[in-house]
Amino acid sequence: MTKAHGAGAARRTLIMGILNVTPDSFSDGGRFAAVDAAIAQARRMAAEGADILDIGGESTRPGYEPVDTATELARVLPVIEAVAPDLGVPLSIDTRKADVAAAVVAAGARMVNDVWGLQRDERLARVAAEAGVDVVAMHNRDEIDAAIDIVDDMRRFFDRTIAIARAAGIGDDRLVLDPGIGFGKTLAQNLVAVRRLPEIRALGFRVLLGVSRKSSIGRILDRPVGERLIGTVAMNVWAMRDNVDIIRVHDVAEHVDAMKIVDALREA
Repeated sequence: MTKAHGAGAARRTLIMGILNVTPDSFSDGGRFAAVDAAIAQARRMAAEGADILDIGGESTRPGYEPVDTATELARVLPVIEAVAPDLGVPLSIDTRKADVAAAVVAAGARMVNDVWGLQRDERLARVAAEAGVDVVAMHNRDEIDAAIDIVDDMRRFFDRTIAIARAAGIGDDRLVLDPGIGFGKTLAQNLVAVRRLPEIRALGFRVLLGVSRKSSIGRILDRPVGERLIGTVAMNVWAMRDNVDIIRVHDVAEHVDAMKIVDALREA
């Protein structure tokens, strides 16, 4: 699913559009819970230039209520089945459940995005390996600990993830690491994680960054969720300068424009 570049071509950051088909996601909860609305949004983001669409049926916001497999599948499958045949953009499933991943991959998804880095559902890595799909493995923690070196914690977490992935048969070229901004971290640790992205990339894998509209940006700017676009773009542009491979965003068109500016400067 990785976009190939010809010899001498400039590499660029891929844009993953977020499509939450849930009633309770922190940013757009409820807006795309109806199947027709979700399908329309998927087509809109593809038209705006998204390289990947990440579809989720269970919120992972702070204090979220877990849902069972049947509920999650009832939310995501109709959307994926409707758009997978002709959207022209690879689909990702944002799930931590192997059964959800298996059903959605069978329906046409080409990536699994796990907020627990393959470390909660032991079958998830095997499902992804057997399907030959890419995997985004996110760093996460059950509790915040302000005293730890968060990048060292990520390295140890990702060492476990990489071992699980390799044991299941997931090739290194199919694994993407996500520092997990906003998950089990203080504001300072979130900022350190973004600033030290090159150390995560030095592990030898592609890196995804997901900061879109998150509370870290809100706390810095003192702005509510709906007013965090400029802060999100600023943080993602910083990450693009560090050659992050994928950014995960709600606002596709604005990031396509930002990326064009970064690319123009790279090529100048």
